[in-house]
Amino acid sequence: METATKPVNEFVARLGLLDATMIVAGSMIGSGIFIVAAEVTRSVGGAGWMLAMWLLAGLVTVIAAVSYGELAAMFPRAGGQYVYLREAYNPLVGFLYGWSFFAVIQTGTIAAVGVAFAKFTAYLIPAFSDTNFLLDLGFFRLSAAQLVSIFVIVLLTYVNSRGVKEGAALQTFLTIVKLLSLFGLIICGFIWGAKADVWNANWQNAWHLASLTKNGDALSYTTLSALGAFGAIAIAMKGTLFSSDSWHSITSIAGEVKRPERNIGLSLVLGTLVVTVIYVLTNLMYLAVVPLNDIAFAPSDRVGVVAADYIFGNSGTIIIALMVMISTFGCNNGLILSGARVYYIMAKDGLFFRKAGQLNQNDVPGYSLWMQCLWASVLCLTGEYNNLLALVIFGVLIFYILTILGIYRLRRLQPDLPRPYKAPGYPYLPAVYVVIALALAVLLLFFETKYTLPGLGIILAGIPIYYWLIRQPD
Repeated sequence: METATKPVNEFVARLGLLDATMIVAGSMIGSGIFIVAAEVTRSVGGAGWMLAMWLLAGLVTVIAAVSYGELAAMFPRAGGQYVYLREAYNPLVGFLYGWSFFAVIQTGTIAAVGVAFAKFTAYLIPAFSDTNFLLDLGFFRLSAAQLVSIFVIVLLTYVNSRGVKEGAALQTFLTIVKLLSLFGLIICGFIWGAKADVWNANWQNAWHLASLTKNGDALSYTTLSALGAFGAIAIAMKGTLFSSDSWHSITSIAGEVKRPERNIGLSLVLGTLVVTVIYVLTNLMYLAVVPLNDIAFAPSDRVGVVAADYIFGNSGTIIIALMVMISTFGCNNGLILSGARVYYIMAKDGLFFRKAGQLNQNDVPGYSLWMQCLWASVLCLTGEYNNLLALVIFGVLIFYILTILGIYRLRRLQPDLPRPYKAPGYPYLPAVYVVIALALAVLLLFFETKYTLPGLGIILAGIPIYYWLIRQPD
């Protein structure tokens, strides 16, 4: 797949502020905004609590983003969070992040987003359904949706192997399209779909914290208190936070951004703010258009489809399917573009396949891109990508916490290191993120043990791999 390798491996800065901002926003917006509101509503019950979960997730994400800006300005080169953890702590901590990133976090997300694209494509072309099995060997089944998801991953990998400008141009176009589409859906919802009686009914008992269950047509509310209330909030926040995840993707390609000491931090702030506003407005629109029970128990959790049916009638499904296809396609492009740079830097450190540390004739890490493509495609075939992704939720939070704490550590250990941008509100604002994320991690450890403990096991499995790698001859 590679025809030439540059004799000198150096990234070329070709991306401006708009490109960087669109990578941030585009990597964040996938299919979550069309789905997650259902689980959130079932977990917390009231409209007020449901909206509060999105507001809190947005606040936490923006705080993390403005804090990461300091690290991005200090280390304006490829690698992102891997580099920050390596510099703030030691190579082992950085590797554990990079190992988890390749094994599940990034590749599992790419696989899951690819299959989401395929599932919504099946609305338009039923032959691409995940129930249309092209091969059934008993122990292994291959569906049309899996093939479509792999095709999309391969296609986007090819586009990004042609150069960062090509990948970024596609990302900017797709992100602008999906931002305009979401704004259009919000406006149409408020103009044509909103009903005063639905809005008023949804806001009755808005702050009654309760879990919702459904048995046939019968609905039941279970009032939550004490530890159960914190558990419900943690489960709800899991969905809203990870609908906003991948906001730090731009830090992985800092070496290809013009004026990275300025544009990385600014793009993080602008991108996360734009997405937070859109997410909150979208959920306000849901509450104005769709009865709360229909949000909570939307078929297959597809709240966006239900809302579109209320707004546009029978054509709503087609409209949402197209929006999700555009959204997930753009999201995967951003993930594929940024992820490969992490493996590139790991390879330069001797902690990944050596070939991944080479740039091709287009000044991008071609081998790294195709390795990522191969493993993400394998995860598509396993059918277990969503479960794998759930396993690392706890670990992802831990790495975020460690990275933010790294700001404090670096200020103490390397006070003279140039800091063109400093985290606003330091030391208090970053501490807010650490406290909230740590509380969420502890609650998930308690309430989601079946995912958090195995997820922690995946991360810790990287320790023997690390010591094996550093003992290998150069």
